[in-house]
Amino acid sequence: MEYILIIISAIFVNNILLSQFLGVCPFLGVSNKLSTASGMSMAVCFVITTESHIFSEDVIRDAVEEELSRGGQVYFVHNRVEDLTTIQGLITRLCPKARVAIGHGRMPADELEKLIMDFIYGEFDVLVATTIIENGIDIANANTIIINDAHRYGLSDLHQLRGRVGRSDKKGFCYLLSPPEELIGGDARRRLRAIEEFSDLGSGFNIAMQDLDIRGAGNLLGAEQSGFIADVGIETYQKILNQAISELRAEGLDVSGLTQAENDAMDVAFVDDATIDIDVDAMIPDSYVRSQSEKLRLYREIDAMKSDAEFEALAQRLIDRFGALPQSVKELIDVVKLRREAVNLGMEHIKVKNGLMIARFVGDNSSPFFKTETFLRLLRRVVAQPDRFVVKQYNNRLSMTVRKIYTIAEGVAMLRYLASESEA
Repeated sequence: MEYILIIISAIFVNNILLSQFLGVCPFLGVSNKLSTASGMSMAVCFVITTESHIFSEDVIRDAVEEELSRGGQVYFVHNRVEDLTTIQGLITRLCPKARVAIGHGRMPADELEKLIMDFIYGEFDVLVATTIIENGIDIANANTIIINDAHRYGLSDLHQLRGRVGRSDKKGFCYLLSPPEELIGGDARRRLRAIEEFSDLGSGFNIAMQDLDIRGAGNLLGAEQSGFIADVGIETYQKILNQAISELRAEGLDVSGLTQAENDAMDVAFVDDATIDIDVDAMIPDSYVRSQSEKLRLYREIDAMKSDAEFEALAQRLIDRFGALPQSVKELIDVVKLRREAVNLGMEHIKVKNGLMIARFVGDNSSPFFKTETFLRLLRRVVAQPDRFVVKQYNNRLSMTVRKIYTIAEGVAMLRYLASESEA
């Protein structure tokens, strides 16, 4: 007897995980992101670039005009119905060529449905709406979203709204507008930093962990603890435990009872990870490694590597098995190296584009990182070369621009120079 299994999901951005269970059985993907083929096919996915800004007409104008210049459409989310007309007038004034419409939950159902259909068919360019768009809206041509008063939203809401864009073969952009940091609460600042930091595909778990940390989940390590490891899972428990130990060490406290290997594994990290924004292909193409399960294993192996010797050994194994490395695989290895070096230098975000490398440091201005010898050494080298480096503070966040960086490999070399103890 022949059985047919039908899986319908809104969250499968690719088929890698699915292939782990189904193997090489015939698979038909119906989506604007998937090629129709027999066997497993890879989706085309892009990281959604997420930026936090103080409310600014310039930011709104630039975001709208840039999206319209590539033939796309824009969501503008403002969750107060009475202000939507004002926002519509603002966008019309800033971008006279843009066609702007308003949508909210108080509209009659048939009128709202017509509005959405008109937006899908390109009858207007900008949809000013409340959070009614956060569910059930999938418009491939809308790849920029501007969220006003972003500090008022929870992390899950921001993550859901951001998911409205980047649902096609075009890169998505999310702009979070809020008042200056000194005017919003500490939790709101942490939410904005978290949603900005975790913008990669599959980052929902990281966002959930941040939300858990911000809102609180009991005293895991203290006398008030109730519950057991089985309730949260061993991996989550270990992650929380390691984070707690790292925080203690960052505060200068000694954690007794750890072996040398455990101490080495608990090295203080001032940032958990760094996001990399590049314009080159960094991937393992299907033409090089055909097996999706093998490709997934290689991605995990590359991501876990920490030394050049490990990268060189892997490259040699790949050459022996699959032939000469494609340029996209070389770029992938360099991207992982760049991310490692960025984390070591307390950088949360790296962008390499048009001969410039822009690095954004850890968002917490009170972080102990800014008192370390590593940062002070970096600062001395940057100040000594004003023709190559520009350091500035924007939105209470320190950033650095490096000129004449045209490749990812050059970016890696530059960060290693800034981190090295040698003055050569």
